[in-house]
Amino acid sequence: MKAHDGMYIGGQWRPAAGPDTIAVVNPADEQVIAHVPAGTAEDVDDAVRAAREAFPGWAATAPAERAAGISALRDVLAARAEEIAETVTAELGAPLALSQTVHAGLPVLVAGSYAELAASYTFEEKIGNSTVFLEPVGVVGAITPWNYPLHQIVAKVAPALAAGCTVVLKPAEDTPLTAQLFAEAVAEAGLPAGVFNLVTGLGPVAGQALAAHEGVDLVSFTGSTAVGRQIGATAGATVKRVALELGGKSANVILPSADLAKAVKVGIANVMSNSGQTCSAWTRMLVHKDQYDEAVALAVDAVAKYVPGDRVGPLVNAKQQRRVRGYIEKGVAEGARLVAGGPDAPHERGYYVSPTVFADVTEEMAIAQEEIFGPVVALIKYEDEEDALRIANGTVYGLAGAVWAADDAEAVAFARRMDTGQVDINGGRFNPLAPFGGYKQSGVGRELGPHGLSEYLQTKSLQF
Repeated sequence: MKAHDGMYIGGQWRPAAGPDTIAVVNPADEQVIAHVPAGTAEDVDDAVRAAREAFPGWAATAPAERAAGISALRDVLAARAEEIAETVTAELGAPLALSQTVHAGLPVLVAGSYAELAASYTFEEKIGNSTVFLEPVGVVGAITPWNYPLHQIVAKVAPALAAGCTVVLKPAEDTPLTAQLFAEAVAEAGLPAGVFNLVTGLGPVAGQALAAHEGVDLVSFTGSTAVGRQIGATAGATVKRVALELGGKSANVILPSADLAKAVKVGIANVMSNSGQTCSAWTRMLVHKDQYDEAVALAVDAVAKYVPGDRVGPLVNAKQQRRVRGYIEKGVAEGARLVAGGPDAPHERGYYVSPTVFADVTEEMAIAQEEIFGPVVALIKYEDEEDALRIANGTVYGLAGAVWAADDAEAVAFARRMDTGQVDINGGRFNPLAPFGGYKQSGVGRELGPHGLSEYLQTKSLQF
């Protein structure tokens, strides 16, 4: 794979400050496919300086002009979709069909939505004798994960640019090639120098330096709750704003009136997508006690269609593979009944984990409480609706979820009582304009659509 040996700073590729590099590994065959520079605090400082220098000019640019720049970026991403998909497949391991539709396709939709919002958003309003202005926060430090490498970049960079902010991006070290492609797209789209800057590197070095930098006004981070706490504490030292999209342990609640076969089938598909490496995956399937045995049988049949190496790719790296297999072993040790899959690797090479289903899971088990981030589903039995609600709300997370019932009104009534940021009703489709984010320890703030744009704005009022 093609890789740059420098950082994209101030509109050009510059040599890295230090000699260290990061190996990029294809998780399907464990082969090194490229090396990228391991950024240092000096690289971050250079990138923040470039972003600060570019900020006044970009903030003063008319919204329509910013919209045109984001629209041009969207067009470049669309034109390079096949290259993007192949790159994501190579460094993340996602099946090519998924990379084409989701990893390359979704970012184009999101970028397009922010091109439209930048042109139509109301950045000022009259309230009594005041005029209220919504102004860009300033320089944004964006720290993105590996599981949806391009989508997570676009979901931060596009609204920041629409708001008039400038950006320094520190992407995940496992998927830096996709980030470098994005930097190439920014250049090809003709965005002004310094508006977007890229520093590849390790989280404890480059990420920490970005979160701590006094020249950064807002840190937007997506990743684990544990790291999110560290980011928040670091950012607090300079009282900068934070937006955190963190972990999840989402409940898929199947009410007795629902179409059980459909709810189980879609629920299994939801977790198996992206090899279970989705923070909003419905990893807890809650089923009424009278339908539980049937649901277990349906889940076993459904998961059998997800063959590792075909419909399910590998996990991103060896560490993640060990983590997920460890959770499967822990589930067995805690007394859950393994009805599909297991901890044994299905292939000799590649970081694969067998799609796994547990039955007889109780709510206090680790596999029912902790984010596994792999293709593992836990089926939990409930007594009645109040019991289901208690179980659904019974974790430290609150990112997403699903409710199934005979009609939407019944499902909505239940969903309104769930402590979570986003709920799909009877298989509702993903909406790239709807706010995405969590309650409790699933994060602070929202991404996507108008709510995502508002994260990058601050408020000024003038009284007359």
